Amino acid sequence: MDALMRVLDEATVAQLGGDDVALALDDVKAVIRLMRFGEAQMPAENHIDLGTPLGKAYALPARVGGKYNAAGVKWTAHRPQRPDALPAALALTLINHADSGIPRGLLASGALTAARTAAVSALALQLAAPRAVKRVLLLGAGLHAQTHLRMLQQLFPQLDQIGVWNRSPEKLSAFNNVQIELDLAHALSQPYDAVLTCTSAAQPIVAASAVRPGRLIVQVGYHEVSFAAIKASNQVVVDAWGDFAERSAKSLFQMYRAGEFHPQEVAADLATLLLDGWRANADDSVYFSSFGLNVFDIALAARVLQAAEHHHLGNLQSLFSGGMHDY
Repeated sequence: MDALMRVLDEATVAQLGGDDVALALDDVKAVIRLMRFGEAQMPAENHIDLGTPLGKAYALPARVGGKYNAAGVKWTAHRPQRPDALPAALALTLINHADSGIPRGLLASGALTAARTAAVSALALQLAAPRAVKRVLLLGAGLHAQTHLRMLQQLFPQLDQIGVWNRSPEKLSAFNNVQIELDLAHALSQPYDAVLTCTSAAQPIVAASAVRPGRLIVQVGYHEVSFAAIKASNQVVVDAWGDFAERSAKSLFQMYRAGEFHPQEVAADLATLLLDGWRANADDSVYFSSFGLNVFDIALAARVLQAAEHHHLGNLQSLFSGGMHDY
């Protein structure tokens, strides 16, 4: 096997289905099964400070067996304050063959991350919601919110209403076929079955008053949901609980480190939902904390690389001879 690494830019990743949430959902389900049977692993992340205000870079390794046969690392630079027009988060994923360790590809992975995140939210809507979801409130207008809207329109065509709120209403002009909500408190008081928080809020914007029987709240951002709202929810569900709880900025993990939440209070995780059939009661109020599992990112990247190999797309870089080949 030649040690050639395939490099895929954002456009090629999208062309090969990297932003397709339905495909990402299939990957998420497959990886959950692989994790249950010990065919996937996800060590703790590492991070370093960047030389910019509040900037950090994260390395998130994982291995996925089965049809993916991939070992890799997602490398993301978070740049809250930046001197350019590039995204605040710049993400790359490096993939090696898991059986041989030979480098396989390097991908721009912002779209992969957004698709994976929306796929996990879709699974939560399908399996963790106390009642059949007919009305969904989406908070945010950035990349993750846009991807979540596509997910809702693609995977939940039976929805009666999608409401969208953003702190800056002018950013909602590109959102079509939705109910624009101008006041957050009013929106949260409406009979939405599910609330998806996809904002960059540094302080909680979802209070305990947003919690009600039969409603699912899915937190995608870092610290959008108050401790009081989590306490008011009678079922807490996570994608997974791991070492990341010791340092993640997610609301639930901040609450845990403050001594106000214990892991034993988690009612279910993705494996319990998908493989064990855990379901909430119709009158439960459910809070779902989506940390974002990099093992899914590695699987999505491996699937896109397989498609690139099949269609002969991307740039092939010979790591040892220095040759560059375009396909």
